[in-house]
Amino acid sequence: MKTQSISRREFLKTSATAALAATTPGNLFAAGEYGGNRIPFGLQLYSVRNECAKDLDGTVKAVAKMGYKAVEFAGYYGRDAKALRKLLDDVGLKCCGTHIGLDTLLGDNLPNTVEFNHTLGNRFLIVPSLPEKYTKTHQGWLEAADVFSEIADKVKPHGMKVGYHNHNIEFKPIDGEIPWDTFFSRAKQEVVIQFDTGNGAAVGGDPAIYLKKFPGRVASVHVKPYSKTKPNALIGDDEHPWKEIFRICETTAGVVWYIIEYESDAYPPLISVEKTLEVMRRWGKC
Repeated sequence: MKTQSISRREFLKTSATAALAATTPGNLFAAGEYGGNRIPFGLQLYSVRNECAKDLDGTVKAVAKMGYKAVEFAGYYGRDAKALRKLLDDVGLKCCGTHIGLDTLLGDNLPNTVEFNHTLGNRFLIVPSLPEKYTKTHQGWLEAADVFSEIADKVKPHGMKVGYHNHNIEFKPIDGEIPWDTFFSRAKQEVVIQFDTGNGAAVGGDPAIYLKKFPGRVASVHVKPYSKTKPNALIGDDEHPWKEIFRICETTAGVVWYIIEYESDAYPPLISVEKTLEVMRRWGKC
């Protein structure tokens, strides 16, 4: 989806008032008990990818200033691990994950990937999609689970975990079985889940159901809105049962990080992710 961009100078001029400047729906900042501040929030940098491509340093600094505790990478913008780590350290951010291709975890590529992420200080190696040979058939999903189990064994001595992130194919039945269930029932317990609430809900993967299915294995959650009637809805103005989602995450799911991702073009990206974090503050989550 094409997104709007905003210069860092424009962002800094508007960020102080942006969260309250727009007229917001009545329930967006609804009062209520949402479980308190137990799990830290990071930002998936894909949300601000155009800004990162233009000015990575300025964008990461702006994200830190908003109050995020970490970032998850989806590309490195030509930087090596040492440069990225210095950038994060300079602004007080951690790396809460990386989205990487399965090929970077196979064969001779794995040692370099482990070293790169060790330098970043990252524990979570998250694969956001799979080659078609694994996703077309039930057997393919079983084979993918076996591959992930082998990788999990190899990265465990390094204090790292490999995981999988959902989009849409994972909840479309194959041979009468949901691929998400096929994969995680087969994979070792050490293979972790990154559940995307927006992606899941859009294709029948109800977060309130699927976050319960594999207790203790949901390492992180992409906190993303979903609404059938308002595609540009912000969190809190959407249709997710957030109170229940947070309760599951903070009791049985095993979540270590909440990771905000917002992909709509309702607002410039940096404004959107600040507005989203502001909702979390109003709910007492950060």
